[in-house]
Amino acid sequence: MTRTIAQKRADFRALHEQGCFVIPNPWDTGSARYLEGLGFKALATTSSGFAWSRGGADGALDRGLILDHLRELVAATDLPVNADFENGFAADAQGVAESVRLAVETGVAGLSIEDSTGDAANPLFPIDVAVERLRAARQAIDAAGGDTLLVGRAENFFAGRPDLDDTIARLRAYAEAGADCLYAPGIKTREQIAAVVAAVAPKPVNLLVGSTSELTMQDIAELGVRRVSVGGALARAAWGGFMRAARTLAEEGRFDDFAGAAMGSELDGFFRPFGKR
Repeated sequence: MTRTIAQKRADFRALHEQGCFVIPNPWDTGSARYLEGLGFKALATTSSGFAWSRGGADGALDRGLILDHLRELVAATDLPVNADFENGFAADAQGVAESVRLAVETGVAGLSIEDSTGDAANPLFPIDVAVERLRAARQAIDAAGGDTLLVGRAENFFAGRPDLDDTIARLRAYAEAGADCLYAPGIKTREQIAAVVAAVAPKPVNLLVGSTSELTMQDIAELGVRRVSVGGALARAAWGGFMRAARTLAEEGRFDDFAGAAMGSELDGFFRPFGKR
């Protein structure tokens, strides 16, 4: 690694100041290094992709395992890493602050805090509670030096509460509570995206594109979005190829779906410079 943690964090903040960039989501060391090799400027973790790699469901892994994963990815790449830090692994503000302190210590350049509760009956924290949790995250980052970027997430559209007005109210409140970047996963239309960008300006907005879309990166940039993440989409794409090939083998005794597989020589050639581990 050639860049220090401080340099990674400074570079990450600079990326959010102008233009629009893609921040793809690896789920392990290999995928992180491959994405770096393609020239991306920053990476973000994916809670779902990592959970599936460990044989668990999204949201089912404990904080300690997630922190170990963050350390591994930060050490694996010279790029800034943004942590998908779920809901901070705590319901109360004090617990969120402690979780964020530990996350900052892993060397991540940014981290997001969701306002989801994990309770299907009441999937979102009340806005005043969510703001208190976000403010606690901000204070924990500031106490550690303040250079880690904080992302406030309004989970309305993911939580079955697709109310754009409430989403915007939450994002504005999170911006006032100290979020550096705002994120409403699940919004998709031009109108929704433009409304969110305008509501929190001049703070940057992250847009999730987790499936095929009619929008191009140029379209998204013209809407004023600063960064685009893909969540678990790359992991799902990898799982899709694996599942098709495995099912064809198990159900038909055929090897047809190996046709699109990557060449082992290509993978070895890419990873060989990293040496033995």
